[in-house]
Parts: sequence; C-alpha cells; structure tokens
Amino acid sequence: MKTDIQIAQEATMLDIREVAAKIGASEDDIEMYGRNMAKVSDEYIARLQNEKDGKLVLVTAINPTPAGEGKTTITLGLNDALRKMGKNSVVAMREPSLGPCFGIKGGAAGGGYAQAVPMDKLNLHFTGDFHAITSANNLMCAMLDNHLMQGNELRIDPKRIVAKRCLDMNDRALRNITVGLGKRTDGVVREDHFCITVATEVMAILCLAEDLDDLKARLSRIIVAYNYDNEPITAGDLKCVGAMTVLLKDAIRPNLIQSLENNPVFVHGGPFANIAHGCNSVRATKVALKAADYVITEAGFGADLGAEKFLDIKCRMAGLKPDAVVLVATARAMKYNGGVPKTELSNENVEALKKGIVNLGKHIENLQKYNVPVVVTINKFVSDTDAEVEAIKEYVSDKGCRFAVSDVWGQGGAGGQDLAKEVLEAIEVGSPNFKTLYSDDLSLTEKIETVSREIYGADGVDYTPEAANALKRIESLGFGNMPVCMAKTQYSLSDNEKLLGRPTNYRISVREVYVSAGAGFVVAIAGAIMTMPGLPKSPAAERIDVLDSGEIVGLF
Repeated sequence: MKTDIQIAQEATMLDIREVAAKIGASEDDIEMYGRNMAKVSDEYIARLQNEKDGKLVLVTAINPTPAGEGKTTITLGLNDALRKMGKNSVVAMREPSLGPCFGIKGGAAGGGYAQAVPMDKLNLHFTGDFHAITSANNLMCAMLDNHLMQGNELRIDPKRIVAKRCLDMNDRALRNITVGLGKRTDGVVREDHFCITVATEVMAILCLAEDLDDLKARLSRIIVAYNYDNEPITAGDLKCVGAMTVLLKDAIRPNLIQSLENNPVFVHGGPFANIAHGCNSVRATKVALKAADYVITEAGFGADLGAEKFLDIKCRMAGLKPDAVVLVATARAMKYNGGVPKTELSNENVEALKKGIVNLGKHIENLQKYNVPVVVTINKFVSDTDAEVEAIKEYVSDKGCRFAVSDVWGQGGAGGQDLAKEVLEAIEVGSPNFKTLYSDDLSLTEKIETVSREIYGADGVDYTPEAANALKRIESLGFGNMPVCMAKTQYSLSDNEKLLGRPTNYRISVREVYVSAGAGFVVAIAGAIMTMPGLPKSPAAERIDVLDSGEIVGLF
C-alpha cells in the first residue's frame, strides 16, 4: 500500500477556482494561494447570509490509541460519499499544527484515499494563519514587557503576568524561562513561559469570532496580567489590539482546498482539544452551512474532549445545533483498550475487544445526553475479522445507535456509502431538541463537577489550593457564567493516560484554573497535561526530508 503522502502527491487536483465554483464562489470571491489553495472573501460570506442553513454533522471518536482511529479520514470520506450520492455537502475542519507534524502524532489531512490536498502544504505553512496568530500573540507579549520597561504606568505586578509567548512547535525547553537578562535597557528581569500556538487564547478567539469587529472586541478582553491591586490588565489596556488585528485580518478568513475526489473542504483554525476547545472556526462552519445542504465537521481527539467542547462551548456561543454525530472507532483500538499489546492488534481477539468496547459504550452514552442522533462507524482495517465486526455491531445496536462499517481509507467515497446512508436517515428521523450538558447559571465548580462526573465518569473533583483560590477570584471578577474548557490527557476518559477502557472509582485532579476572557471560557487544567508539548525520543522530524526534485518525504 502506498503511503499517505505518496497518494496525495499522485492526486490530480482541480484548479481551486473550479472547486470554488462548487460552492457558488466566483474567481472574484476568492484570494488564491497558488493553484490549489484559496481564502474566501468577506463579500462572499456576506452574500450568503440570507441562504438557508444546511444540516450539521459532527464527527468525533473514542479516546485515541496508538492503533489510530482515523477521525479526519472518516470526515473527508463521508463527505466524498455524500457527494457521490449527489448531495451538496462540504467539509469544515481544522488546520494542522507544526508541533505534532514533527513530533509523534503526524499531520491532520486524513489518510489513504480520504485526504485533503495539497497534503504537504496543508500540514506545513499552509496560508500562514498560524504564523499570523503566533505574531499577534507575541506582539501582545512584547508590548507588555515594553510597558514594564517604560515606567509601568498600569502598575503591572511582574509576578502576576499570565500572558505567555508562543511557538507552533513542540519545545519543552521553553516552558519556563527567564527574560530581561543583560543590561538595564534589555528589559525587566522576570520569569516567563511559552505555550504552543494552538493553546493560545488568540487561537481560540480567532476560531470563535464572528467577524472582524467581534475579533477586536475579544482581543481587547484578553487578561494579560494583574496589577498590584489585584485588578486585571487587558490587551486593550496595553493599546495593542489594533496592531494585533492588522496581523490577523487575513487569517480570520476561511481557507478553501479540496479532497482527493476534488470536493470542497474548508480548513480554518486549529485549537488543540486537550488544552483548548478543539474546533475549527465558527466563521468556516457558518459559511459552510450557508454554502451547502450538509456540512461535515470534526472536533479534536476523543468525544470526551473535542465533542464535549464542540457541544458545550462552540454550539453554545455560536448558536449551532448538530443534526447528527458520527462516532468513529476501530476494532484494533477496542482490543488495545482490552489489554492487547500494540504488536498483536492484527490478531483476532473477540474476548479482548468485548473487554475494551466499554470505552466506546461510555462515549455513546455521553453523546446521547445531548439529545442528538448517534451513528457509530468502524474505520475498517484489513485485519478486522467478521467476528469482531459482528461483536461491535451487536453491542452498538444494544445501545440504540445506528452502525456502519467504513472503508474510506482504502476506497475513498465509495467505501463510505453505508455510513452516508445511515447519517442521512438519522438526520431525516431527527431527535429531541439538542441541549447542552449544563446551564450558564451554574457555578464554575458545578460545571467542572458536571463534566467530570457525567462525561469522564469520575466520582468527583479535587482542587489544589491555587486552583480553588483562582476559581473564587474568577467568579468575583464576574466570569462565573462562562462555560468551562477542561484540559486533560486525550488518551483516557480520566486525567491519567494509563487508565484505559472505562475507568471507575477515581477523582479528577484540577491543578490550575484561569480565565480566557476574550475567548469566553474558563480553563481548568487536570492531571499532568502541558500547554507546551515536548518531542518524543524519536520525533517524526528525523524522517522528514525534501529531495532534489522538491518532493517531500516522510510527512504523514
């Protein structure tokens, strides 16, 4: 079998103007980045405002395992399948971060014959959105340190600066640093920190902003520090919002590329779901809903993270309502959750599968709490046996869900026909009214407890003294009505990545809480999750290269 990048490089791509025509956009409605990538114009977005919204389908997954689940692959393959059936559908997905591309996870363009292309450009610099976000965030931080140096009129306490510089790369050495060393003119000496770009509030804001005015308003509310009187200091106070917006004026416009089958794909924004809200931009989702009858979107990592945040944060803020949810799983992943080593996942083991399938079961139960139809799909591997597939089908049926086997990795849209039919029928049948998990008027601790008990299956929540004090301070500042954005490991329903399957008899440990006032949510960090990841012992970067011909190898 060819590698993903080989398949992508051999693809026959349409000129992006032809792809744009499929969503009713003319050449004047797009700004081209070469022949195969473009940004859609504000004028195009405005022209669609009176169009009827299409149906929204969320693709999510069980907790990720080393076996790989293929959520993005299913997202793209389902859209190609719907297009093959004559349906007017589009994809709205996230942009990949450079950190995972050169680390351990790889890119986020799908796989096999269900990919977004150009795969190499998408996974690397793309249209420069992440560079713009990085620059805007770091400009804010530079303005803050300059303010300290130039007399500190705002009386910022250097010990209570909460804004972090960022870099779109896994670099653990930058987590905790000291800045301002050297001469007096080199700045105020203080402890500083870096996070990865996709964990910044600027990224979250770009993905939640409705338009340029909303972007400015949200940027101005970013809390960068506290003064000596314990009052918040914002980016607006630093007078850097206009300059930040200038850097983001193009990045806020959604990007358009295509699938291997030349179908339109919106790709815009990319906050991590384990440390941010994990969804593509509201702007891209809403323009897609106006441009098509069906929109297939995704949320990062497992349903306990990405789907929960899509449903409780993005839908709440943007007024969205999903018409169906596709839950992706693999037989291999369920065997892994049942205790089978990675090296033996290709061997049939129905007993281990039935033991590990409880992870899938918990995610089904969680999604059903939102009153939305759930379709479970198995991302097919060659090693999957009839007995394993039948065991999964029987289990899913007992949970009251629709079920389909997908082979979009091997066959593209043709391998997703069964899934597409189940999704269309689920939408047609409908369901009770969609509801979020908790109401705005609950306290922050009640919201954290609700997510921890209802979604993670924990017995309760323990807070460090610092986290408990932060919660009180945040509520006293008037941010208690915000939703919570839980940051934890993606590998387990719990905050301990080693607890596979469906953990019970444990408590969530919240060690840090802070408010993202511009984004509009409160972040609670549980367990050992880091906002600046590190590289593994053998990073993917060791195997990535470019040949004399210009062909990139090793990217996945």
